[in-house]
Amino acid sequence: MAMLPDGTYDAIVIDAEQAENADIRLEITITLGPHIGRVIALRGHHVDTRRRISPTGFYPLDLLGIPGVLIVGGGVPSFRPEVV
Repeated sequence: MAMLPDGTYDAIVIDAEQAENADIRLEITITLGPHIGRVIALRGHHVDTRRRISPTGFYPLDLLGIPGVLIVGGGVPSFRPEVV
Protein backbone atom coordinates (compact mmCIF):
# COMPACT_ATOMS: atom_id res chain seq x y z
CA MET A 1 0.00 0.00 0.00
CA ALA A 2 1.37 3.40 -0.99
CA MET A 3 1.94 6.06 1.65
CA LEU A 4 -0.43 9.00 1.83
CA PRO A 5 0.89 12.24 0.36
CA ASP A 6 1.98 14.87 2.87
CA GLY A 7 -1.01 16.85 4.09
CA THR A 8 -3.81 17.02 6.62
CA TYR A 9 -6.70 14.54 6.61
CA ASP A 10 -9.95 14.29 8.57
CA ALA A 11 -10.16 10.83 10.11
CA ILE A 12 -11.99 8.73 12.69
CA VAL A 13 -10.76 5.89 14.92
CA ILE A 14 -12.31 2.56 13.89
CA ASP A 15 -10.22 0.20 16.05
CA ALA A 16 -8.03 0.57 19.13
CA GLU A 17 -6.13 -1.83 21.33
CA GLN A 18 -3.44 -1.87 23.99
CA ALA A 19 -0.34 -3.91 23.19
CA GLU A 20 1.50 -5.95 25.81
CA ASN A 21 4.28 -3.36 26.05
CA ALA A 22 1.79 -0.58 27.05
CA ASP A 23 1.88 0.77 23.50
CA ILE A 24 -1.36 1.44 21.68
CA ARG A 25 -2.41 0.46 18.19
CA LEU A 26 -5.06 2.34 16.25
CA GLU A 27 -6.75 1.94 12.93
CA ILE A 28 -8.20 5.11 11.54
CA THR A 29 -10.08 5.78 8.34
CA ILE A 30 -9.99 8.91 6.22
CA THR A 31 -13.43 10.57 6.16
CA LEU A 32 -13.11 13.28 3.48
CA GLY A 33 -11.31 13.94 0.23
CA PRO A 34 -9.83 11.74 -2.48
CA HIS A 35 -8.52 9.18 0.02
CA ILE A 36 -11.90 8.68 1.76
CA GLY A 37 -12.30 5.20 3.21
CA ARG A 38 -8.59 4.46 3.30
CA VAL A 39 -7.61 2.66 6.53
CA ILE A 40 -4.33 3.55 8.21
CA ALA A 41 -2.76 1.52 11.05
CA LEU A 42 -0.78 3.50 13.62
CA ARG A 43 1.23 2.71 16.72
CA GLY A 44 1.38 4.82 19.87
CA HIS A 45 4.35 6.96 18.87
CA HIS A 46 2.25 8.27 15.96
CA VAL A 47 -0.65 9.28 18.22
CA ASP A 48 -0.81 12.55 20.16
CA THR A 49 -1.87 11.38 23.63
CA ARG A 50 -0.82 14.49 25.52
CA ARG A 51 -4.46 15.50 25.90
CA ARG A 52 -6.55 13.07 27.91
CA ILE A 53 -9.65 11.72 26.22
CA SER A 54 -11.42 10.71 29.41
CA PRO A 55 -11.30 12.46 32.79
CA THR A 56 -10.15 9.23 34.46
CA GLY A 57 -7.12 8.73 32.25
CA PHE A 58 -6.18 7.56 28.77
CA TYR A 59 -7.24 4.18 27.47
CA PRO A 60 -7.13 3.09 23.82
CA LEU A 61 -10.82 2.13 23.82
CA ASP A 62 -11.64 5.73 24.80
CA LEU A 63 -10.61 6.63 21.25
CA LEU A 64 -13.10 4.39 19.42
CA GLY A 65 -15.32 6.53 17.23
CA ILE A 66 -13.39 9.71 18.06
CA PRO A 67 -12.68 11.97 15.07
CA GLY A 68 -9.38 13.70 14.66
CA VAL A 69 -6.77 14.95 12.25
CA LEU A 70 -4.15 12.82 10.54
CA ILE A 71 -1.11 14.89 9.63
CA VAL A 72 1.46 13.42 7.25
CA GLY A 73 4.76 15.30 7.03
CA GLY A 74 7.84 13.91 5.34
CA GLY A 75 6.00 10.62 4.95
CA VAL A 76 5.54 10.31 8.73
CA PRO A 77 1.93 10.14 10.01
CA SER A 78 0.71 11.68 13.26
CA PHE A 79 -2.86 11.44 14.54
CA ARG A 80 -4.36 14.08 16.83
CA PRO A 81 -7.71 12.97 18.29
CA GLU A 82 -10.34 15.56 19.13
CA VAL A 83 -11.06 15.95 22.82
CA VAL A 84 -14.71 15.54 23.69
